[in-house]
Amino acid sequence: MTREFLPPTGSAGIVCEPTARPHSIDADAVVVFLPEGGVNTGAAAELDAATGGMLTRLAAAGELAGRRYECVPLLAAPGLRAGQLLVVGLGKREDLTAGVVYRAAATAARHLASRPRSRVVFVADGSWTTKQVEQAVAGAAVGMVGQDLYRAEPKRTRFGTTIWTAAPVEAVDRGRLIAEGVNLARRLVNMAPDDLYPQSFADECATVAGRTGLDIEIWDEDHLVRERCNGILAVGRGSIRPPRLVILRYRGAGRTGQGQPAAADAPHLALVGKGVTFDSGGLSLKPSDGMLTMKCDMSGAAAVLAAAATIASLRLPINLVVGIGLVENMTGPAAYKLGDVIRARSGTTIEVHNTDAEGRIVLADVLDVIRGEQPHQIIDLATLTGACVVALGQDVAGLFTNDQSCCDALAAAARAVGEPVWQLPMYPDYDEQIKSEVADIKNVGDGRWGGAITAAKFLERFVGGIPWTHVDIAGPAFSEKSRPWTDGGGTGAMVRPLVELARGGE
Repeated sequence: MTREFLPPTGSAGIVCEPTARPHSIDADAVVVFLPEGGVNTGAAAELDAATGGMLTRLAAAGELAGRRYECVPLLAAPGLRAGQLLVVGLGKREDLTAGVVYRAAATAARHLASRPRSRVVFVADGSWTTKQVEQAVAGAAVGMVGQDLYRAEPKRTRFGTTIWTAAPVEAVDRGRLIAEGVNLARRLVNMAPDDLYPQSFADECATVAGRTGLDIEIWDEDHLVRERCNGILAVGRGSIRPPRLVILRYRGAGRTGQGQPAAADAPHLALVGKGVTFDSGGLSLKPSDGMLTMKCDMSGAAAVLAAAATIASLRLPINLVVGIGLVENMTGPAAYKLGDVIRARSGTTIEVHNTDAEGRIVLADVLDVIRGEQPHQIIDLATLTGACVVALGQDVAGLFTNDQSCCDALAAAARAVGEPVWQLPMYPDYDEQIKSEVADIKNVGDGRWGGAITAAKFLERFVGGIPWTHVDIAGPAFSEKSRPWTDGGGTGAMVRPLVELARGGE
């Protein structure tokens, strides 16, 4: 049985040929995954036999060790119709996870995508779980895509066709949809800020909604005024490009194949994203080095849009609402100032001590709008603080919550797909640090210390007691240098965990 998946965005096709023998397929390359000491098992054993024991001989000579993410290309391997056999290490078999398989497949795809390839075969291993197959398919489709949107000669070229063998058809289809979501988020983050600004981002949301069946509302400046979204309006005042608020809805509950109608109750899950399409710091101006990558300050918005699109494409049985606050934080003559007091939509007054702490002011209004939907839980994503990067480094997202069970579920989903997260405390003492002498609260804490936590405590004031988890993705959302499994730039951080959470860990 052969099944071909052609993504609606025009990306390369993915073909599933679950029973095909990889050595008999005419292709540019065949990719096989090798755990340490695994030449004589699984897919590697089949290809070893097809090549007359070539893998066994190379392993005995120490050329094939199966070290994690190590790529060994074998050109013109005997017994194969493909021009190249690429062996990718997985590390120790007992340490194999969906996250390891995702990165290994992405590493292989990135290696091969350095030049045009018409057909590339990936061989799944029969010992993998369905989730591991899904993540491998997603990783391969993400790894072949670079950040070079504007280069005349891209460094990465998508394969014409990717063929997966020894893999369930449904798992390949789901993996392809997950990859589309991750690549959507990456593309948006990698766009130049002169191309992606509040209105054009809202237009992107409308395009995605039309393609996936999401319902959409876009609040323009007049609507924001009517809704008293004074935080969003204040941050956006310094730009000639006015702010926007996007609300997306997906009603999938009841789609169980039983013919049941969609549930009409409140959303099971609400996602909120910070969408500062460029952050100069405002009047608290960033230095040039700190401003260079600030096109990525909308990574939270990109992630929740991509997650919603993927959830809708997968037709998951869940009701979802998404809120995205879109602004440019600039220094124009009407820019908001230190000492200003903003009355947020909820009625809470905010004294401005730093215009570069703008994301939380935007999210204050978005969270208030979304809590009006009465969701069962809220998750917000934001590149919120450099303090979180200081605490956890560039690869780990910080978690903050008012409901431990909801936070645990999100952390478990992240672990299941291989994205590292770590929870930080939310002790009541931190509330004292954001109290203002002239307003209800101020937009920064006292001094430099605990900045990621005081920012989370600020956001907590606007969720109204609804179970809520804040995810600070300031570190993992954007990579300033390439890794073996991904080009630099936007990473699509937290898209896969959000989809996994919506799936309920199935």
